[in-house]
Amino acid sequence: MARTARATMKDVAALAQVSPKTVSNVVTGTVFVRPETVERVEAAMAELHFVPNLSARGLRNGRSGTIAVALPDLATPFSADLLHHIVDVAHERGFAVQIEETASEPGREEELVSRARAHLIDGLILNPIRLEDSVIEHADHLPPVVLIGEVEQQLTDRVLIDSRGAARDVTRHLIERGARRIAAVGGDDRADIATATSRLRLAGYRDALAEAGIDHDPRLEVNPFPWTTAAAAAAIDALDARGASFDAVVAFTDSLALGVLHVLNARGTRVPEDVLVTGFDDVEIAAFASPALTTVRLDRRAFAEEAFRLLEERMTERSAPPRAVTVPYEVIVRASTGGS
Repeated sequence: MARTARATMKDVAALAQVSPKTVSNVVTGTVFVRPETVERVEAAMAELHFVPNLSARGLRNGRSGTIAVALPDLATPFSADLLHHIVDVAHERGFAVQIEETASEPGREEELVSRARAHLIDGLILNPIRLEDSVIEHADHLPPVVLIGEVEQQLTDRVLIDSRGAARDVTRHLIERGARRIAAVGGDDRADIATATSRLRLAGYRDALAEAGIDHDPRLEVNPFPWTTAAAAAAIDALDARGASFDAVVAFTDSLALGVLHVLNARGTRVPEDVLVTGFDDVEIAAFASPALTTVRLDRRAFAEEAFRLLEERMTERSAPPRAVTVPYEVIVRASTGGS
């Protein structure tokens, strides 16, 4: 039957035999709807050629109901787990989430800022790897934005851990276990290419060495890129090529540490008897590595909650001064450094 008027949400609800609210929940994705109900509503929308008028809804209530989250690398276990918590918290507060990956395309941040300025999304949670490459360094009149991670700035709200302090503490742990030739896998302080994370964690590593009266050896600092498990093999090869013997490795992510464990095992090097190894992030697999990995843990649920709290407050009060919230961390000692 031909239709002479544009289908409405009520028309879809009637055809699908659900309430208009259920149709709205399917459209926005902010509330769980049973899969069979979603299928029925989507079939009704297709039959009626229904197109949701999200921009009109935004004009009525001043919100689109959607935020955007941009992380550098969605393939890492840390990003996946953090994103899981951000989406969970957002849905609890009635927001849908648009997800973007930005490491190889920093310009994607600018696209998200443009969408926010056009009121297509209500705010942004960004995790730039370098301030120099981030849109916030160059954009005027930013929409509601919260930065997460190590990039230091006073332009927007920010949620972070003390990455330098955490790297210092986990390196101290290795020194306390007797290590003196500690390799830093991920360490880099070159201003033109080093990420904020790499610079801060390298500084913390050097802090711990200096406290113990150990001169840092540049040959022990190696930065494979990208920070993948496979790249760790190249890092160990680079250390060997330099003639840099080591009795411990502080890896700047668990993904790197797992690669280190694999290479050492393949060479017949025992961990922790011959070499101590630590990671950073405490992703799920860290506890199931062989041996189980000593690492730095942060509460990613708390991290997501703080980021969303700041974002919602920024949506309401745009003129408040930027704030920084530090989420605590702890060193989790496991078998890779002689723990139980």
